Amino acid sequence: MNRFTKPINMTNFKEKANRSFNGKLILYGAGFITLLLMMLMINPFGYNDLGYREVVETPTGQKDVIFTNGVYFKFPGSKVTTYPNVITISHRGTKNGSTVEGGLIPIRFNDATEASAQTVVRFRLPDLEKEMLTLHSEYVNKEYLAMKGLAPYTIECLKNSAQLMDSEQHYSGGRAQLSQFFQDQLEDGLYLLDVTERIARDTFTNEIKRFYESNIRVDEDGLKVRKESDLKQFGINIASATIENVDYESQVDEKLKKKIEASTREAVSKQNLVTAQQEAMTAEAEGRRKLVEIEYEEMQKQTQAVVKAETQVKLATKDKEKQLIALDGARLEAQKIKALADAEAYSKQRVMAADGALEKKLATYKEVQGMWANAFMNYKGDLVPKFQTAPANGKGGGNAGLDFMQIMGAKAAMDLNLDMTVKK
Repeated sequence: MNRFTKPINMTNFKEKANRSFNGKLILYGAGFITLLLMMLMINPFGYNDLGYREVVETPTGQKDVIFTNGVYFKFPGSKVTTYPNVITISHRGTKNGSTVEGGLIPIRFNDATEASAQTVVRFRLPDLEKEMLTLHSEYVNKEYLAMKGLAPYTIECLKNSAQLMDSEQHYSGGRAQLSQFFQDQLEDGLYLLDVTERIARDTFTNEIKRFYESNIRVDEDGLKVRKESDLKQFGINIASATIENVDYESQVDEKLKKKIEASTREAVSKQNLVTAQQEAMTAEAEGRRKLVEIEYEEMQKQTQAVVKAETQVKLATKDKEKQLIALDGARLEAQKIKALADAEAYSKQRVMAADGALEKKLATYKEVQGMWANAFMNYKGDLVPKFQTAPANGKGGGNAGLDFMQIMGAKAAMDLNLDMTVKK
């Protein structure tokens, strides 16, 4: 070992290296934590929710509008103001989650009667950055915009609309017209009204009164004259406007009640009149119907009688024609029979003249002989005498029955003039 060289202590060297590494690690950790705290404090990122837009103001005064939904980068220390895309102004007298929740709006109609109205109006904020920045510069935030800009404008438009009609016109079917006046003024500005005086009879008290009518002023071109709307310069549009209900004062309710009762009585009277007229018309129509039925029935009877008589005449004519035909047929048949009879008689006469009516005579002779033969066959007595005496000349007495039959046959032949001999 060189006397000039000192031995190295490895243990001390390792300890010094570990202390140096630990110190750097602590320094880096402290720096990271400090940087993280600084980022959390200045927060260079923002997030815009769906249905909203955000106005971002940098420390240098630059303003930007974030319309899209999601994360965006902003300069550290920037101020962010959030607006909904649609602001709802509600005057219902109840809380329902609207941007502005006010009480009922008192209105006065053209006939000086009062009422309270419930409305809901939804305003859609502009989609252009320039108009949105102008709106933000004017009203700073959504609350101030709703309370100082949109809500008063809503009330003013409704009150101005109510002056264009009286309460009777409204409850008699003018609700839709009032809503139309209301939305039209919200979109394009308030009407300028001209007031005219007229004298008429009050439908409630039936007295002559002086009335004042409010009419929309029009220019030379017939266009409505308006007070310029503050909303148009900011690009605000009307998403929807609704008059939900109008609650009249007690005087109007009483007037409406009496009018309804009067209308009901009038309607009942008219209905009774119509019913009576209808019954009279029905009775008259029924009488005419019965007369028509009677007339029709009589005409049917007459027609049936005429048809029956005509039928009988036709039948009689046909029967007469049949009888004439039958008579002609009978005459022809009689002539035929007579002709046949004459021909047959003539034929028989000629036959009888030719053979002396031999056939008739033979038939008669046969019939007579048959009768005597039948009688003789049925004879039950003695044909031959039981006791005979000889005559004096010595000849026998003969058969008396047989002699009788011969005599009767000869008589029949003589009566018929028959010649029974065979001529040679």
